[in-house]
Amino acid sequence: MANRTKYNVSENKEKRTYNGIVFDSEIEMKYYRDVVIPQMESGEIVACERQKKYILQPAFKHNGKKIQPIEYKADFYIKYKNNKEIVVDTKGCPDSVALIKRKMFWHVFPELDYVWMVYVKKFGGWIEYDDCKRLRKEEKKEKARRQKDEQNKEK
Repeated sequence: MANRTKYNVSENKEKRTYNGIVFDSEIEMKYYRDVVIPQMESGEIVACERQKKYILQPAFKHNGKKIQPIEYKADFYIKYKNNKEIVVDTKGCPDSVALIKRKMFWHVFPELDYVWMVYVKKFGGWIEYDDCKRLRKEEKKEKARRQKDEQNKEK
């Protein structure tokens, strides 16, 4: 079994390589393969940039010490033929740093549509993370309701 990084990414680059491009993760590679490439081929997407860097907070000095900027690298910057621009990050499970950087991104770049995409087969494939989270919460509530109904029937 291949070693994995702290972000649970396989060190086996073959699993995350497509058309000679080595991606940071398998999910990022799959999004590129399944969504970006077909839409570029159809002409829907007119430009795509991988690993585009955004500065969320510039460098500054504090008590004479240089503080590094807070940077964010988006998995994809996409421009559609209708001139809509979107920044996409593929996620498995976002950590607390990702949640903070998302808030900062929304604040610093309010004009850009920034979304997290996940792949969930039971929800039809690629879906926005927030929609997935909502659907999972609804599923959990529905399951609890069914269990409660069954308990009431047994009484």
